[in-house]
Amino acid sequence: MSKFDGGSSEGSRKMLARTALGMLRRYTKMKLRITHFDEDVLRAPGRRVERFDAKLRQLANDMLDTMFAAEGIGLAAQQVGLDLQFCVVDLQLRERDKEADFSHQLDGRRTPLDLLFPMALANPVVEAHEGPAGPYEEGCLSFPDIRGTVIRPLAITVKYQDLDGQSHTLTCDGLLARCIQHEVDHLNGVLFIDRMTPQALTKIETKVKKLRRETRDFIKEQKAAAKVAKKNDPRR
Repeated sequence: MSKFDGGSSEGSRKMLARTALGMLRRYTKMKLRITHFDEDVLRAPGRRVERFDAKLRQLANDMLDTMFAAEGIGLAAQQVGLDLQFCVVDLQLRERDKEADFSHQLDGRRTPLDLLFPMALANPVVEAHEGPAGPYEEGCLSFPDIRGTVIRPLAITVKYQDLDGQSHTLTCDGLLARCIQHEVDHLNGVLFIDRMTPQALTKIETKVKKLRRETRDFIKEQKAAAKVAKKNDPRR
């Protein structure tokens, strides 16, 4: 059975509870290639998700496999090459051996973590709560081995649709709020380096420039390989 399956939101949640804890052990290879800075798609605002079907469900499965293999807690569509308002989040495996460093209410009630995660969020809209913002050292799967301090609101409300197209409202704080803000930024073409403090950005400037060069070299190699493959295609 796939990780996201079933014909209803309630059925999906029950299924997720049975599978969430085993995912990291079961899936060790990335299904999708993670895009790196500065590939164009990372700056592309996502299109709204309009169809909630088996194709979207499979995308969620593949993104989760990829995220777990990379030891991440969130992954946006742009990070797998798609300009779509869609992301996945799962903090359960990170929090299972200790008390979760966030609180939450889903549709007005606190949901057990094994029912909350993994999350697939389509067309999410984030509203920050009034109050202080706070710093935290963030990383990003599209910036391997690069971390920096980002200041974000400490608590948010996010409205989104699940894989069945059902609407939900999640209120949360702590790491979950930060993770969702990070992923929703991706969906709008915003990267965590755009929100770093000047001091933090200065510290990683050399690494970011090196990554940019590596990405551009990779893109050139891919284009050259595609050109050769096209030239040698016997169907031409």
